[in-house]
Amino acid sequence: MASWSRQRPESPGGFQPHLSRTLFLLLLLAASACGVTLSPKDCQVFRSDHGTSISCQPPAQIPSYLPADTVHLAVEFFNLTLLPASLLQDASKLQELHLSSNRLENLSPEFLRPVPQLRVLDLTRNSLTGLPPGLFQASATLDTLVLKENQLEVLEASWLHGLKALRHLDLSRNCLRKLPPGLLANFTLLRTLDLAENQLETLPPDLLQGPLQLERLHLEGNKLQELGKDLLVPQPDLRYLFLNGNKLARVAAGAFQGLRQLDMLDLSNNSLASVPEGLWTSLGRPNRDMWDGFDISSNPWICDQNLSDLYHWLQAQKDKMFSQNDTRCAGPEAVKGQTLLAVAESQ
Repeated sequence: MASWSRQRPESPGGFQPHLSRTLFLLLLLAASACGVTLSPKDCQVFRSDHGTSISCQPPAQIPSYLPADTVHLAVEFFNLTLLPASLLQDASKLQELHLSSNRLENLSPEFLRPVPQLRVLDLTRNSLTGLPPGLFQASATLDTLVLKENQLEVLEASWLHGLKALRHLDLSRNCLRKLPPGLLANFTLLRTLDLAENQLETLPPDLLQGPLQLERLHLEGNKLQELGKDLLVPQPDLRYLFLNGNKLARVAAGAFQGLRQLDMLDLSNNSLASVPEGLWTSLGRPNRDMWDGFDISSNPWICDQNLSDLYHWLQAQKDKMFSQNDTRCAGPEAVKGQTLLAVAESQ
């Protein structure tokens, strides 16, 4: 453990790709427990055979140069609107770059070219309204891109060209109102897509065409009113589906058909009064689906004969049902206020 000055130091040799941020923080804590002290103006630095990891927060000074073996760099909470032009020039082995909680408004198209081995880019809580085309042309190894809590209102597929290894894409808590067609067409390795808490009212029909094995899809907290029958078809191995907190009033028959691996479904806090017969047929099969449960609470369910298919399904799956006491009937008057499960068991 050491402090960092703005003067260029000698660089130790040797590194192992992708020293995780969690491990880095644990090492910092361990060093602190051993009585290592740092000047408030110095960045925290950990050097090992894996490479050099640097974490800078105010009032530390951002370094002018980085050791050639730097694998992890965090420059966070500085309220920067622009980054030093030479920040990454000597860091060709960089694996992780964390720039959260600044006020970055734009990035240069050449910003990432000096770091072709980068695997993680975290831009959480900045002020980005867009990305320059060409930003990721040298980022073929990037597998995690976090753009959470920025000011993106639109998204262009061209902004993400060059990302060939992407597995995790987080666009949550922006202001996105629509998505372009073909957005994920080249992301065959994508496992997690997070679009939560935007302003999306509709989704392009081809949104999920491209990934070969998507596992997690976060669509919660948008303004979606309908779930079409074809959206999920390209992803039979989807395991976690979050649709809570939308305005869903209609889910098409067959929307979940073919989801043979689904472990978690959240449809809570929507506007569902009824669902088509057969919607649940492919879900909750013995010894496999819904291992992590489902939630259909806080919807205005009309508990009449049109829900008979759902009643039968609930009785078979009730042990996997979250928020049972908050899943109640809004009508008819005879059962208004009763839990949906109680009505199902009385049928």
